[in-house]
Amino acid sequence: MRIIYNDCTDPYFNLASEEFLVEAGRGDIFMIWRNEKSVIIGKNQNAYGEINIDFCEKSGIKIVRRLTGGGAVFHDTGNVNFSFITDAPEESGIDFLPYIKRVTDALAAFGIKAYPNGRNDIEAGGYKISGNAQCRHNCADGRVRLLHHGTLLFSADMASLEGALNVKADKIEAKGIQSVRSRVANIRDIDGYTGPEGAEDFARALCKGAEGFAPEEIKAIEELSLEKYSKWEWNFGKSPEFSKTLGKRFPFGEVEVSYSAKKGIIESISIRGDFFSSADISALENKLIGVSLEREELTDALADVGRYVHGAACEDMISLFV
Repeated sequence: MRIIYNDCTDPYFNLASEEFLVEAGRGDIFMIWRNEKSVIIGKNQNAYGEINIDFCEKSGIKIVRRLTGGGAVFHDTGNVNFSFITDAPEESGIDFLPYIKRVTDALAAFGIKAYPNGRNDIEAGGYKISGNAQCRHNCADGRVRLLHHGTLLFSADMASLEGALNVKADKIEAKGIQSVRSRVANIRDIDGYTGPEGAEDFARALCKGAEGFAPEEIKAIEELSLEKYSKWEWNFGKSPEFSKTLGKRFPFGEVEVSYSAKKGIIESISIRGDFFSSADISALENKLIGVSLEREELTDALADVGRYVHGAACEDMISLFV
């Protein structure tokens, strides 16, 4: 396994570095990295609905979209991020547990008894300390690679975390919590922690013997950062106007469907949310264009919806149309 310690804290560069390693990398790769203050949104999310844009702009917090689905997360240099990149098993779906176990085993060495909770979180002492996300990526050369990454709250600025994330009321109510701050904690504040005091030392301790990027890799990542990850088109995108929008929270995540229809036929559609996907959601959107808003046709078009919205059944999605 190639182990990388990425000491850059520019979120545009770091999100680009993941895509570079997915596309150009070979074999198993593990990377540790940190970002300056930023909000990292899931690939399928509507940035304007998930983030306090005004707070972020005034606080100098960058907003960057990632390759994986899931919800928005706050990063700063007190947050340590990890990435596992490998060849994807054939026809595999989303499976967090093998990677979460590696993380909880690593935390045990620092006196932290961590455990998986919910669909993609890691908790310790009753508090969330990590969120995880995962996707399959179709490379330009035909290979299919898997990216699993996550956060480790070590000494994050909780006030900025709460101010930046525009957590919706139904999400809070569904989990029976009072606020973002009340349900998360920093690892160094968890009883029993015996590791380094600083976030950088903690990060380095997680990847002893790691290497950095080669100069030619840095050049390629910088180009990808400039051409894609720092662009408004990738992070916010041009959203068309839709005549109808309906969202719903399911056990597998929030799904919001916006569409325009003429004479009962879908002409344009956008599917957003904090769900996870084994396949790109744009493929499902394309399948739905030209479909009538009748149960039978929707059922046919949504027959394999679980590939695009992990955990969803056909009837779940139909409930957002009829």
